[in-house]
This record gives sequence, C-alpha cells and structure tokens, in this order.
Amino acid sequence: MANQDPLHPGLFSWPSPEPELLGSRCAVCGEHAFPSQDSCRCCGSEQTEVVGLGRTGRLWTWTVQSFMPKSPYRTDETAETFCPYGVGYVELECGLKVESRLRENTPETLAIGLDMTLEIIPVRSDENGTQLMTFQFYAAESP
Repeated sequence: MANQDPLHPGLFSWPSPEPELLGSRCAVCGEHAFPSQDSCRCCGSEQTEVVGLGRTGRLWTWTVQSFMPKSPYRTDETAETFCPYGVGYVELECGLKVESRLRENTPETLAIGLDMTLEIIPVRSDENGTQLMTFQFYAAESP
C-alpha cells in the first residue's frame, strides 16, 4: 500500500477508522469555522480552539461538476478518465455548512436534505508516489 498523507493537514482527523472534520470553535460566542481559524469571524475573539466537527450532516444544496478541476484542486484523472462529480454544501450538526465533493454524481442520486457521511479518499499522488488524501461526503444509505 502506498504512503498516504492529507492533501492539507488539519482539515480532518487522519489516520482514523472514523475520521471527522476538524474546525475551530470560539470560546466567547461559540461560533464554529471550517477550516479552523485563529480568530473568530463572528466576534473577532482570538480565543478559539480546534474541535472535531463530526462526520455526518445533511445535504443543504448541490450541483454536478462536469469539467476537470483546475489547480490546486487537480486530481490524477485525465480528460479520458474524468468522471463528473457532485459538489455541495453539507450542514453539520453544529449548524456549519461545509463545501465538499460528493461521491454521488447524478441528479437522480442527490437531493436537498439527504443524510450524508464523511469519507477520506485519495485525490492524487505527489512526486514521491505518496497518495494525497482529501474528504468527501456520500449519501448515508450508500454502502
């Protein structure tokens, strides 16, 4: 198995059998942010802490992207192997809406309010052959 590293450290717990998104919570007003922030975007306090944001939510809105992503979001796909994918906002239990790639990629499989679960997936390999991992959500009813 290839070595695996997060594409961007600090976005999710890794490695973990049940990974969750990592964000911040303001100790003053309770506002959550993703990715984590050193100061609160709501009240300006610098009293924030990194917290787990969970691994489940509901699909708030979505679309299907039918063109290859540009840098820095590129993948190992080529024009010949590219497969359209879903992109949406998932509302987490704390009320925060997080933009994410979605496993489902057709209008027939996506619906606002759908229960979603986080998973960690390879996005591309770096120059040393290490798989770079990112997150996406999938419909909770999926295997």
